[in-house]
Amino acid sequence: MEQFPDLLNGKTLLYVHGFASSGQSGTVKRLRNAFPNANVIAPDLPVHPEEAIALLHQVCADVHPDIILGTSMGGMYAEQLYGYDRILTNPALCIADTMAAHGLTGTQTFQNPRQDGQQTFYVDKALVKAYRTVSERRFSGLTTADGQPSPAAADERRRVYGLFGDADTLVDTFDLFHQHYPNAISFHGEHRMDDHSFMHSVLPVIRWVDDRQEHRDRPIIYIGIETLLNHGGPMHLDTPPASSAQKAVRQLIARYQLFFVAPALTAQPSLYATTTAWLQQYVNVPAWGHTIFTNQRHLLYGDYLVEALSTADTLATRLEFGSDTFKSWDDLITYFDRLGL
Repeated sequence: MEQFPDLLNGKTLLYVHGFASSGQSGTVKRLRNAFPNANVIAPDLPVHPEEAIALLHQVCADVHPDIILGTSMGGMYAEQLYGYDRILTNPALCIADTMAAHGLTGTQTFQNPRQDGQQTFYVDKALVKAYRTVSERRFSGLTTADGQPSPAAADERRRVYGLFGDADTLVDTFDLFHQHYPNAISFHGEHRMDDHSFMHSVLPVIRWVDDRQEHRDRPIIYIGIETLLNHGGPMHLDTPPASSAQKAVRQLIARYQLFFVAPALTAQPSLYATTTAWLQQYVNVPAWGHTIFTNQRHLLYGDYLVEALSTADTLATRLEFGSDTFKSWDDLITYFDRLGL
């Protein structure tokens, strides 16, 4: 697992684990390895939800985390920790319904070691009811007692991201989340986070949050969508991108802010959806909120424009894909490596 010492440097990340897990899960180890200069706090949550949410509020009051990451049940809790930057991964916002649908009642075994040594716990009807009561407080920080938007609602909506695995068969709360928060993102992955979903889905969002907190302006690279294709142009989105292009995106996003540029095809409006779906499939999270449809590339203000078209008088340094200098994405990777930015 690659390390990112520049991210969350000197900051505190609070991780909120899922149902029947603990603060000693593989995700916690992954976070501590990826962010060696961050303080990753991951308490073992009490089984009773009222005790768990009370503990989390106390932890927040004590350490004031810079970012909170919650998964599954932990995502349900994290949503209610208002006033902080939060990332909810496959949040079980209706945890009681999830428990009932998947037989998470009776005697349960913890999936990871706990500091108290407890190995099993029992879920009865009263506990399920308690989970339902706590989960139904979701979104309460967005409204006042009389149902009006709270003064902090706009800021809260901006500070919360929801990540939803497209192969998650346990929880599906995308639509419910999106009714209240705009930053709802689908990623390639299952319910449990693994190295791939962390690196390609969670990490980009953590980078966005950290950049915003630090007022960090990374150099901007605009990437013409035609440069990603194996053949044809942006009108022929019927094949995967070149493997070298995917490799380049994964490498460049660590140092640059990437935007993907496609033509504004007013005569064929269906291609907007086709282009978005293609980027969702093959670029995924890095393309979310970073796709531009325009026929005026010369007006794009940034540092670099990688394209196979001929845009004159650009406001960015133009790198012509397919030219003698940049015949492939491998050549472009070498170029940006030499820049060392």
